[in-house]
Amino acid sequence: MALLFIGIDPNTGDHESPTVWVDQEKHELVFQGWKAGPELEAEAATFEVPGHAVGIPDHEAVVRIPARMVQMIREACDAVEAAARVQ
Repeated sequence: MALLFIGIDPNTGDHESPTVWVDQEKHELVFQGWKAGPELEAEAATFEVPGHAVGIPDHEAVVRIPARMVQMIREACDAVEAAARVQ
């Protein structure tokens, strides 16, 4: 796996580190964030979207990313698109 570090929450303290990476081989965004908590996870699990099963599969997670990281997420989107074009 070739992870490209994009950025970390600028308000990170000693024990919090929401982070954004790009997996350059799989052309995917990778996020580390705060656990959503049972209330938000339960709410997200109730959504019915065409083509999407209700619930959250065991191999997936709901995470929170602070809005102040939007620019980093945009940068990660640009980086993953650029990596996909190269192939």
